[in-house]
Amino acid sequence: MSVPNSEDGFLYELQIEVETEVTLIEASHPEEVAELPVTEWLFDPTDAEREEIGLRGLLDAVEALEDGSRPGDHVA
Repeated sequence: MSVPNSEDGFLYELQIEVETEVTLIEASHPEEVAELPVTEWLFDPTDAEREEIGLRGLLDAVEALEDGSRPGDHVA
């Protein structure tokens, strides 16, 4: 993770926030919840998995922006 400066401070903070959310989802152990009867679920484990996938995609995008990559910068 890079050190924030005036230009990427927002990206740095966003990355920290997304990493925190991913950690919270991982700590909820949705795979274990899925093994319980539906009547005991406090959340839908499938929704938690979808959210984690989305957050990891966002995290990848933030890291790409921090590295200076932009869409269309690659050479095919």
